[in-house]
Amino acid sequence: MTQRIAILHGRERTFPAAFIAEVNRRNTGVVAEEARIAFGSTANTRQYDVIVDRISHEVPFYQTWLKQQALEGARIINNPFWRLADDKYFGTCLAAKLGIAVPRSMVLPQRAYVEDISPESLTNMLLVNWEEVASFSGWPCYLKPTHGGGWKSVFKCSNMDELLHNYNKSGQTLMMLQEGITWDAYARLVCIGKKDIKIAPWNPDMPHHERYSKAHFNYGADLEALMLRQGELLNEALGYDMNTVEFAIRDGVPYAIDFMNTSPDFDANSLTPETFTWVVSKMADLTIRLAKNPGPADVPPRCAALI
Repeated sequence: MTQRIAILHGRERTFPAAFIAEVNRRNTGVVAEEARIAFGSTANTRQYDVIVDRISHEVPFYQTWLKQQALEGARIINNPFWRLADDKYFGTCLAAKLGIAVPRSMVLPQRAYVEDISPESLTNMLLVNWEEVASFSGWPCYLKPTHGGGWKSVFKCSNMDELLHNYNKSGQTLMMLQEGITWDAYARLVCIGKKDIKIAPWNPDMPHHERYSKAHFNYGADLEALMLRQGELLNEALGYDMNTVEFAIRDGVPYAIDFMNTSPDFDANSLTPETFTWVVSKMADLTIRLAKNPGPADVPPRCAALI
């Protein structure tokens, strides 16, 4: 029986088209296509053997459909249960537990709450001492959502006025504060299937379309080996088969800055041609392998016995 791979995506076009063409070009008995979703019901069956998820973080309907497809035995990249459970502050704490250098970080109480939450609901919470907060993070620091991506609602703060101004605009969004790392070099590791990792020089200070193509850093063999080892360690701990891991390098030490990118930028206009070709090929390798060698579905333990 022919195995089926689907890619679920939004506005992006270059990576989905190239990925589908690459899987089908190999003529392995596995076919790839854009996902076509039958509206969910409890009578639903598995529509695909493997699904590459590029957009559910922005579309709640897709999140629910992917969890149902996982329950039916589909392999999802990335695991929808883990993705929904994770947040960037937890990830930073996890990296620190793994012995990976991270910026000094703290999670802050929300600035505002839903209507039913009153001061009486928050009696367990101590008031924020902003002087202690600023002393911990130092200047500059970054205020960003614990759940988020794409540099949305990320603010660089150089003094107390900027920090309080941006915090007061955050509303009900849970925010974290992070030390600003003044780096000597920067790297983005493109990761497929946890262990296939490509170090790509990347410069966040460049215009978006030039961050890969105009970045030139010489890391040295020892630093490259360390970043590869730590990138693999993070992917294994997070359970991610599609990710990018960013390291800001200061005084020879790689600091894990951003490493929970479950739908990273794979656009051909962002990546270099070499990296884009590598990503397409490695994702085809991974998904064909999963389609032909189905293993345990990525579902919570209480669900596993039902599949």
